[in-house]
Amino acid sequence: MSQKFPTTKGTKVHEGNHKDLMPLTFYKKPALVAYVTCGDPDLATTREIVLAAIEAGADVIELGVPFSDPVADGPVIQRASERALKHGTSLAQVLTLAAEIRQQAQSTGLIIFSYLNPILRMGMEKFCKVARAAGVDGALVTDLPVEEAGEYLSAMRKYDLAPVFLAAPTSPDERLRRVAEASRGFVYAVSRTGVTGQRQQLAEDARKLVKRLRRVTKLPVALGFGISTAAQFAEVGEFADAVVVGSAIVETVERNGGREAAAVGEFIRGLTAVIPQLSVTAR
Repeated sequence: MSQKFPTTKGTKVHEGNHKDLMPLTFYKKPALVAYVTCGDPDLATTREIVLAAIEAGADVIELGVPFSDPVADGPVIQRASERALKHGTSLAQVLTLAAEIRQQAQSTGLIIFSYLNPILRMGMEKFCKVARAAGVDGALVTDLPVEEAGEYLSAMRKYDLAPVFLAAPTSPDERLRRVAEASRGFVYAVSRTGVTGQRQQLAEDARKLVKRLRRVTKLPVALGFGISTAAQFAEVGEFADAVVVGSAIVETVERNGGREAAAVGEFIRGLTAVIPQLSVTAR
């Protein structure tokens, strides 16, 4: 059966150049970047989860493409990927989902979060072209090092998409500079090395990493990998521009069969309830 791809017809596509990627603007501090595994438990429910997350206050959505060998992900996202792959969720379907979400949410950033292999199978150029038509703002390819990203960066530039790269605490300054120079929209700072998953405490490395990134870029810095509580959200909001929450959202989906979207909305509202207090403190 042939796969239908989104087209520009009837889809709001964001115009502009790399200096003006408005949907990736963080309108509040800290902004919330919410990750979902697409197709878990199914694509229709993922759509409702994303819309509920946006309504609850998410500024950017990372649409996770399930992959059979998710080496950077912890057990929660691995299980979600397995469930999504069981009924054939593909990159093409995720892009179609992105187009549907874009029609209902014009000011929210949409990022495709994928391993490299699904993109190579589709074709780099085709992926960028279809993503642009769907109203996607950018992509994060978790296992593509910036040093090997020449072709990818060219295709992303051609279709006015924002490449987002990961910066780790173990990266030397020169590598952080390369990551910052190649990124658009924001830089994704990894709070610690290892796989994704919730953490009880945030590493001091996280604060140091954000400080190091500030020296090499004016882009906003989003911090992720392991943030799951309102207290952690508030802590990160003191020194980063945005907080990435992934495993905690995916686990909320896993635990709340039949009411996934409502549960995610409640969880996000609980996380972001600290934002008004943080804004007052920052004045």
